[in-house]
Amino acid sequence: MNLFKQSRPTANPGAVQQIKTWVYEGLALSTDVPISISQLQCHEPGCPPIETVIAVMAQPTQTYKIHAAAADITQAQVLAALHDETPHCN
Repeated sequence: MNLFKQSRPTANPGAVQQIKTWVYEGLALSTDVPISISQLQCHEPGCPPIETVIAVMAQPTQTYKIHAAAADITQAQVLAALHDETPHCN
């Protein structure tokens, strides 16, 4: 038994690409700005078990969290997160 290995939820590649498209459109970004999408387990009290973190690698780097698996995220959720209309766990 490996006590140090943690299972990491993997995101659907199609869902990740769709989220990136919505972010590019929602922030009117040039496609040369890198965007990272990570699906992580949230261990903070009161947070759902999986969250998706969007990192826009502009200067300064901007991060947005959506408390859902990437495959379950809607365009409305992405736009709300980009415009800080949703609560975040810190």
